[in-house]
Amino acid sequence: MMIVDRINNNTPEVTQIANCDVVQSYIYLGAQISNNGGCIDEIKRRMAMSRSAMDKLQRIWRNRHITKATKIRLVKALIFPIFFYASETWTLRETEKKRIDALEMWCWRRMLGVTWNMFRTNESILDELRIKQRLSSAVQVRILSFFGHVSRRNDVSIERLVVQGGILYIISL
Repeated sequence: MMIVDRINNNTPEVTQIANCDVVQSYIYLGAQISNNGGCIDEIKRRMAMSRSAMDKLQRIWRNRHITKATKIRLVKALIFPIFFYASETWTLRETEKKRIDALEMWCWRRMLGVTWNMFRTNESILDELRIKQRLSSAVQVRILSFFGHVSRRNDVSIERLVVQGGILYIISL
């Protein structure tokens, strides 16, 4: 059970009544939900999962018989969807965008076999691969698309009220 109450700390009363554990975060449908409402832990978790998947495909990246175009398609089909899962609900700040771009460049460099001491710029790698849209931009497009879907829902939709900051009703205890 997760309690999100920034004003009152009523954790002991709830654990006595319900006989349950109070947690700071949990995984629900593959996405990490935290009690502070932030998404930085979920972004870090998704980045780690993407890096792990990238490492598991090391034999493919080193294979000289697989073309660069095929490797790009593999990264876009196998690695980036792991990172994109539930990204529509994230709130991105500039620091998260930089982390996401760093992950993207790490993936492209790993795919090409470019080490850090080869002194290749990020722009030269993106030009070589003909990448038009950065990973952080793709996440932002997904966020805006999700916001548009929620905003077009009917007036009594709880999702719309939550996203737009409305109050449906107040329950008095």
